[in-house]
Amino acid sequence: MSDATTPSAAARAPMVLADRVSKSFGSNEVLKSISLEVKHGEVMCLVGPSGSGKSTFLRCINHLEVVNSGRLMVDGDLIGYRETGGRLYELAPKDAARQRRDIGMVFQRFNLFPHMTALENVMEAPLRVKKMAKARVEQDARALLARVGLADRADYYPAHLSGGQQQRVAIARALAMEPKLMLFDEPTSALDPELVGEVLDVMKGLAKEGMTMIVVTHEMGFAREVADSLVFMDGGVVVESGDPDEVLSNPQHRRTQAFLSKVL
Repeated sequence: MSDATTPSAAARAPMVLADRVSKSFGSNEVLKSISLEVKHGEVMCLVGPSGSGKSTFLRCINHLEVVNSGRLMVDGDLIGYRETGGRLYELAPKDAARQRRDIGMVFQRFNLFPHMTALENVMEAPLRVKKMAKARVEQDARALLARVGLADRADYYPAHLSGGQQQRVAIARALAMEPKLMLFDEPTSALDPELVGEVLDVMKGLAKEGMTMIVVTHEMGFAREVADSLVFMDGGVVVESGDPDEVLSNPQHRRTQAFLSKVL
């Protein structure tokens, strides 16, 4: 029986709450009043044509991009700003970086340090940012490499790993900071087709373990199988969202129908 003072999952703040988020680059309005929420343990897939604002939205969630209006909350905390007297003030870079520790991000390009081995890449952030003991960090890093199927590649440099292996190292590196939220920005789009499955398998494992994930992807099979919700974006707005199977099988909006007719 649960403690009466402990909020139920339903009563908790969403892991991610976007409230009328807008973002422009000069005169180009990339996000136009985006509102959505992601529950704890939910996997949300963002799909849509290139230039629809999906990647920019991910970057706004961990304040790699500054929103022009609206609010983004992660686990109840306002991201990138503090509120005083009803006004928002941007956080100092060190405070924004502290928030970012709880948010893991995996990019389209692997962004591994080329002069470091796979093991050293995974160890770097816990050593430098969390100032953890090296022996403990190495133990954890080796466990993470084993978790992504690369226990035997710990001493390999990125140049000697396949694209799929490099991306799995990148996932292990993000997990090394023990994030509460994982963001994936088209993690398989730079891979040869035969290497896509090994990365998606790791992501499926994370989903089964209950990791909250937002995934920008063109892999509709993955979205159908793994996602709890699917959001179709186009032109900086959410056009349609809902159960992945329902949206993919029976899209209601003409723009969604036109897009899916080309990718399914």
